[in-house]
Parts: sequence; structure tokens; C-alpha cells
Amino acid sequence: MAEKQHMDIVFIGHVDHGKSTLVARLLLETGGIDPHIIEKYRVQAESMGKSSFELAWVLDDLKEERERGVTIRSQITEFSTTKYDFTISDAPGHKDFIVNMIRGTRQAESAILVVAATEGVMPQTKEHLILAKTFGIGQVIVAVNKMDAIHPPYNAERYYAVKENVEELLKSIGYKENEYNFIPVCAYFGDNVGAPSKNFSWYNGDTLLEALNRLESQKMPIDLPLRWPIREIMKVPGMGYIPVGFIESGTMEVGDVLLFMPANKKGEVRSMERHHKAVRKATAGDPTGVDFRVIGNWDKKRELRGGHVAGHVSNPPTVAKTFTARIIIFNHPGTIQTGYSPMIHCHEARVKCTMTEIEKKIDPRTMEVIEDYPHYLKKGDFAIVKFKPLLPLVIEKGNEIPKLGRFAIRDMGQTIGAGMVMDIEKKEF
Repeated sequence: MAEKQHMDIVFIGHVDHGKSTLVARLLLETGGIDPHIIEKYRVQAESMGKSSFELAWVLDDLKEERERGVTIRSQITEFSTTKYDFTISDAPGHKDFIVNMIRGTRQAESAILVVAATEGVMPQTKEHLILAKTFGIGQVIVAVNKMDAIHPPYNAERYYAVKENVEELLKSIGYKENEYNFIPVCAYFGDNVGAPSKNFSWYNGDTLLEALNRLESQKMPIDLPLRWPIREIMKVPGMGYIPVGFIESGTMEVGDVLLFMPANKKGEVRSMERHHKAVRKATAGDPTGVDFRVIGNWDKKRELRGGHVAGHVSNPPTVAKTFTARIIIFNHPGTIQTGYSPMIHCHEARVKCTMTEIEKKIDPRTMEVIEDYPHYLKKGDFAIVKFKPLLPLVIEKGNEIPKLGRFAIRDMGQTIGAGMVMDIEKKEF
């Protein structure tokens, strides 16, 4: 039997639109979880007055998540279809946990946008789609969920109204018609998830599992230089402190000598794990934990942290003194001038950067310059600007290592823009 392809996918959407429930339903439909576990959670949920939350609790296992009824962390799990082995990130929908949502989104190849038919497009629906586009997700399945909760239930008219609104949003962000499709579902009861439902007699398209099998696997950037952003440092009994994170480009093998930047520290790979299984080689797209031997006199626990990036010593990650980028302003209540210092989210790093120069305002349709050195930018503007990181930041040119060249611009609790790095003035060590 041919080995299945692997794909990373993220579930995104507004809070309480049913992402965690849909993930759990997929696990149940594909044999990824025992039905007895669901029954145990059902009894526990009812005892807490959270009836119907049993599926969501498969992933929302923190006490605070269960009490509040919202996902806080970006949870990672796995399931398989007839074509793919999927690694899923269930991204938080609440605006308070958007940083965790970004973590779950940036390494995915595809996304399932969950939109409740009861509410339709909501603030996080839009922000999550913007971030998905920013981080290079080119395929989106829109699951119009909670079709059982509208009046009348499973109403086709309501489905098509929501579909029209979401499609308008997708196009405004830059998605083309061949990059998305829509499926009506009820995650809680399983309608149209694994098998067609008589409740959708008016619908003759794919089920969700069929749509997942139709996704096209992207060519992973394994031929590019190794870039392994660290998500966190975990303490493992018997092994000590282990950095973990998704490899964004290149390959890593046991015996490789790595340079961690901006710490500027070396280590030799002793062993690796992928999905809790020992491997000798990992490539772009793999969630990887590494035990390494320190080279020199330094301390893993004190000197490494989330947002640092490892690469081979022969081609180390780039630390920017300044960087020039092409940006778009999606949403800002006023004007943006030089001196503006938003938070830049790139790979696992979050660093404040000051806009030191607005070099050009450009026409997004033709990419021609319409104004040199404008005094300010506002919502809807495209521009070329220069940033100066206020703390050391690993970032790469977008045309060289795309995953580390794209970034989101956040301020005032919202995503106000996105950008792609064009040029970098390197910081010397």
C-alpha cells in the first residue's frame, strides 16, 4: 500500500462557531478517538451545566477552557483520511488568544474556516482569514456549521446567504474562486461530515471528508536552508530542556551542528522526535523536538526561548538590524506615520518594530509608485516601509525563505496589516 501524503491543516474562525467540536467529530468519524471517551465527556459536561460540549472537550482539556467554553491554546492532533495523514491545529477563536491562533496558522498548508450559520461573518472570521492569507495558506474549506440551530433547521436559504457573505470576504482579501469551497455541516450531530445527510437534500456537493481528500498537497521547501523556529522549551524527564517547533524549511538530521539565532549559540543534534516518535531526519512541515549537545559554555534553559531560530552553521538564520517590506494596511482607525511601533508577528517571534521610513506608496493593481516618501498611511494603503526591530529579530527575505519573510502587524488588540520582507540590513555578531 502506498504511503499516505502528509498535510498540516488549521481550523480557524470566530469564537463559539464550533471549531473544536468539528475537529472532534472528524476524529470520531475517522477512528481517531474511542466513542467511550466521548460518552465520558458527555457525563462530565452535563454535570457542569455544559451540555453539548462533550465533543469540544476532546481538545479543550484545560480547566479554564472548559469553564469558559472557549479554546485558549492552539491544540495539535492527528487524523487520517483515505488520502492524507493530517496534523490539525485547532486555533482559538477568541480575540484574547489571537497570538495562539497565529501559532496554529503559520505552519499550515490549508485551512478549514468554520462559520456558524446562526451568526455568519463575525470580527474574528475576518481577522482569521486575513492572517491565513498573510501566512500563505492558499486553500480554504468553509464549513458552514450549526445548520441544525437555525430556524427552520437545515434551511438552504440561510446557508446560501452566509455563503455569499463569506465569499465576498474571501475575494476582498485576495482569494480566487478555485482556492476555496463551501460545505454545510452540523458538527455536533455529524451531518455531512463523514457521510451525506438527508437533512441536506438540497445539497449535492462533497462531504467534509471528501473535500479534505480533494485538497492539493503543496511542495514543501525542503531544498531551502534549514530554518527551525523554536516554539517553546520543554523540560523532559531524563533529557533536560528540549526545544520544540515546526521546521519551516530545509532538513535536519542527527549529527547536524546548529546555530541558534539571535542567541548566537551552537549545538549538535543528538536525537529528534516527531509526533513523539524517534526519527533520525526531519524536514519542512514536521513538528520536531530536539535533544542537542551544547557546543561551548552556555545554558539551554537561560539562553534559548520561543522565537529563536536554528539553522545550519553553514547558512545561519538572519538577524535584522533593519528590514524593508511591502505592507498593506487592513484596518487602522487613524493615520500611521514614521515612529509608529506596532508588534510584528513573524514565525514564532513577536517583536516591536519602529517604522523609521515610509519610502513609497504603491498602487496594488499595477505595483507602480504613486507617491514617494508620503507623510502618512491609512486603511487600504499599500506601501514600502523600513522597520527597525526594538529587540533582536530573526527574519528573512520573502523571495528567499517565504515562511520567515511574511509577517502580521498588530496593534490595539487587532491585526492592522501584513507584510512581506524585501530587503534586510543584517545585524553583525
